[in-house]
Amino acid sequence: MTLAPDLGELLARARADLRMGVPVVLRTASGAGALVVAAETVSAARLAVLRALPGDLDLTVTARRAETLKARAYDGDLARVILPQDAGLEWVQAIADPADDLAKPMKGPLATRRGGDTGLHRLAITLVKSARLLPATLVLPVAEATQSAAAEQLTLVDADPAGPYMLTLARLDHVVSAKVPLRAAQNARLHIFRPEDGSDEHYAIEIGRPDRSLPVLSRLHSACFTGDLLGSLKCDCGPQLNAALAQMGAEGSGVLLYLNQEGRGIGLANKMRAYALQDQGFDTVEANHRLGFEDDERDFRLGAEILRKMGFGAVRLLTNNPAKMAMMERCGITVAERVPLKVGENAFNERYLATKAAKSGHLL
Repeated sequence: MTLAPDLGELLARARADLRMGVPVVLRTASGAGALVVAAETVSAARLAVLRALPGDLDLTVTARRAETLKARAYDGDLARVILPQDAGLEWVQAIADPADDLAKPMKGPLATRRGGDTGLHRLAITLVKSARLLPATLVLPVAEATQSAAAEQLTLVDADPAGPYMLTLARLDHVVSAKVPLRAAQNARLHIFRPEDGSDEHYAIEIGRPDRSLPVLSRLHSACFTGDLLGSLKCDCGPQLNAALAQMGAEGSGVLLYLNQEGRGIGLANKMRAYALQDQGFDTVEANHRLGFEDDERDFRLGAEILRKMGFGAVRLLTNNPAKMAMMERCGITVAERVPLKVGENAFNERYLATKAAKSGHLL
């Protein structure tokens, strides 16, 4: 054992760097690699330095964003947009962020690269997504990745093991639990779980003392700052949270998992970007796609792992989302019953709920 950071810790450092607009270096087994910086946070000064370096600097976006931009995604799930000679920071950010798509629709025609290895580009997109940034990155190939990182004191990540590592669920450690009497149930206990990869902590609210040998009344609830805390009428999250706790309190037992996956896993800032796009007339799924995300970027494996660590193997799941049930089953948690949770519909979220039913398969 040394004091040097391991792969997971280096990736956490890389996420922090990208959020601050600092480039990171991805290195392949051959020693070559790429300089990567998030399109959302890069400064004009750093962009100018990247443009002055030798090599082909591309702006990598997801196929979802490429579809909106009418750019050819030759690489399947992503597109490598070639930067025009006069492209500056404003151009880069306009390609990455759809905020002005309707006001300034003519961004092209965009030329995209084809052929060659795209593994580093794909990893770069995964990294910025995990940093809760827009899924768009500037990628510049470098022949000597180690030297490039050392010369600029940049975080260096070995790409070959990093790809599979980022697809693996990080180990969750139970940090602490304590009694927290709630309006819905005075006999409640709050458990804190911390991922070893440095990402957000997740919580489990245990009502009463559920029998571990029986299916427990449970809900996987994704954090919703606007709905849960502010009482937003644009979604049904707040009413679902309160109704689930109330039902557990009435039955005397249950477990509500509060997972920090705001905005279906894209983060609060991107969720507000999606809201702004909805104000322009797009539905919730269309807004996510224009941003470059999939319909739902959440990882429900987290819920299954927390339940397992708490000693539960079967649930009566409070949900309208079949994807949650399917993931519980795939992760070895038996869904003995789906318990519908239909609350919170109002004039402001009718279209949102209708879209979830029509496009995401929610049982409403």
